[in-house]
Amino acid sequence: MSRINRYLADTLLILVIVVVFTSLLLLLVGASPHEAFGHLISGSFGSWSKFSRVLNVWIPLTLCSIGLLYAFRAGLWNIGVEGQVVLGAIGTVGVLRLGIDSGYPMVTLFLAMLAAAALGGGWALVAGWLKIRGGVHEIFAGLGLNFVAMGIVLWLIFGPWKRPGIASMSGTEVFPRELWFPTLEGWRVSPYAIGIAILLILATSWILNHSRFGLNLKAVGHNPRAVVLFGLSPQRYLLIAIIISGALAGLAGGLQVSGIYHRLIPAISSGYGYLGLLVVMLANFRLLPIPFIALFFAALNVGSIQLPMMMQLDSSLSGVIQGACVLSALLVFGIRHLRSRGPGN
Repeated sequence: MSRINRYLADTLLILVIVVVFTSLLLLLVGASPHEAFGHLISGSFGSWSKFSRVLNVWIPLTLCSIGLLYAFRAGLWNIGVEGQVVLGAIGTVGVLRLGIDSGYPMVTLFLAMLAAAALGGGWALVAGWLKIRGGVHEIFAGLGLNFVAMGIVLWLIFGPWKRPGIASMSGTEVFPRELWFPTLEGWRVSPYAIGIAILLILATSWILNHSRFGLNLKAVGHNPRAVVLFGLSPQRYLLIAIIISGALAGLAGGLQVSGIYHRLIPAISSGYGYLGLLVVMLANFRLLPIPFIALFFAALNVGSIQLPMMMQLDSSLSGVIQGACVLSALLVFGIRHLRSRGPGN
């Protein structure tokens, strides 16, 4: 069986396990699986407007996921993606606030995206520096920096950037429409944001699979001690990988501000950093499945909004399905790995 056919078979098995598990869970609470899955599908793909909401989730989730792929390729667990998304959003808001009266909205938006990537990458660099220079594991550094980032965003919303006359959990003041990424008529998603996501997917494919940098990064991730013999610096590649990972997460935060919320809110990251970890693990740390898995997860997030209204079911069912997908994938991939080793190995 070829690698592609094997992966398709594994994917089908994972979906069967998830559907069976979720159906049993729904039956236990007295709900119809057929009706629940129907509402999930209609809530995400039932109209162009609903599908545009799915794309608004897909874009930042995909950016976080492909950013994580760089870190994983280098052998790093970049758990600080949430904080990097937040810092990217902060960088975007800072530039947009300065450019409100500039008269060049597209230039301001471009600079805002650069600031988002720079702050996201810089925040990730802190975790990388702590690992290399201080011996702090990137997981603990990332988690700590996530809490710091959330503290910063709350301080800004209730302090220097608070709405005129009031500080509110609803966030900062909404930016003028000229500082929003343009959208198509009848859609709620910007073609610019879609283009950025597709361009970065293609660029990542070439970098990781066809460039010398991607080959060296893979070598560093597999055996950082051996690559020293070939004149490579593991520390340098680790830092570059985590900076790229943070920059893409920061860009996701920038698009959250400029393309969706048009202001800074406390929950600006929307949990996409942690969800991106599930996407990458479900993709078995490969790029090709990531956009499709991210689309599936985005559809679950948007479609689950229908469940409380139509069936009095909690929308957290989407999280149950996502978790079941990852656990099923780990089970299937683990069994496949054990079988490939053969008896006695």
